[in-house]
Amino acid sequence: MAIRTRNLDWPLMKNNITRGDLDAVIEFLRAGEPQLTQSREVESFEREWSAWLGAKHSVFVNSGSSANLLTLSALRETCGTGEIIVPTLTWVSDIAATLQCGYTPVFVDIDPRTLGMDNGEVLRKLTARTKAVFLTHVLGYNALTRELLAELQAREIPLIEDVCESYGATFEGRKLGTFGTVADFSFYYAHHMSTIEGGMISTNDAGLHEALRMLRSHGMVREARSDEVKRDYRDRHPDLNPDFIFAYPGYNMRSTEINAVIGRSQLKRLDRNNGIRSENLALFLERLDPEIYRTDFRVAGSCNYAFTLVLKRPDPRLCERVMDTLRACGVEYRRGTAGGGNQLRQPYLKRIVGEQEHRNYPNVDHVHFYGFYIGNYPELERSKIADLCAILNELR
Repeated sequence: MAIRTRNLDWPLMKNNITRGDLDAVIEFLRAGEPQLTQSREVESFEREWSAWLGAKHSVFVNSGSSANLLTLSALRETCGTGEIIVPTLTWVSDIAATLQCGYTPVFVDIDPRTLGMDNGEVLRKLTARTKAVFLTHVLGYNALTRELLAELQAREIPLIEDVCESYGATFEGRKLGTFGTVADFSFYYAHHMSTIEGGMISTNDAGLHEALRMLRSHGMVREARSDEVKRDYRDRHPDLNPDFIFAYPGYNMRSTEINAVIGRSQLKRLDRNNGIRSENLALFLERLDPEIYRTDFRVAGSCNYAFTLVLKRPDPRLCERVMDTLRACGVEYRRGTAGGGNQLRQPYLKRIVGEQEHRNYPNVDHVHFYGFYIGNYPELERSKIADLCAILNELR
């Protein structure tokens, strides 16, 4: 039976950099001869982001992937190497940073209702060799449980929160990104807000904050906030120019004043936009047929920049019909949801874990083959959401 379609003109994202954001950049550039490299605007953005999130310290970097790499580099310097428990459904940079910093990744399957790591499996895989748990809040859903947080605290194991796709989401009334030792965020074009390219690392740990600031700028001690830290390095290395003491083998992952201006402009409307996204998701899940698609996601506290469309049962034929229908309706989508699906199926990991390891993770494999995400943004018309759900519900 032919399924009715309609051109919905539905990209993954629309108008994320607004005229107002561009005007803020123009105003900044007109103010005499502004410094464009990292300076006061970056510092202001870091303070404003920390205040919005509820964290003591934040470090603005040039991408969310850089945030991942700096975080793992700082952990290596402060805690040493070992095993890190990581998700099977996440963006490649989480796993890449784990490998690049000399850690051994230990994978866990997902919870189908959050798409994040199965917390019970995480608890079972904690060992004396575990240096951290690197948990991703996937597509706006909270992946934390009180049981996991309590056990990590009891064992003094750091929690790294990847909140790149989920900022604004909450757990127990607190924003995600405030539960772990450190949290990473991405301001890429398609996310909740954008600085074109950019990312943020937030923490309440003053020592970790200092290490992150230095690592961001080649490992230079002069980037530290603490006068005591600077004095200690000067006293221990009197043979060095105090302006060029390199504490760590760092990177150049600084951003620019222009990126920070855009971020400060976008931050002002983030809460309002996030509220619209949450209303959109509720409508989407309410209208989908629960006999065909998963609609039982844990939405409490969620803040989704994308809609999760996952078949309830494995059905290759229906999956093809869904993709054909989305294309016919002009709806852009990503198969496998976040990061291209099961990371263990990707070539870079098969060389490390083996060709068959992915078979041990059935929940993420289902999402890999029968899951999608599509765009959710403030400008999306509610009528399009209702129309698409009606069309999808006709598929069998």
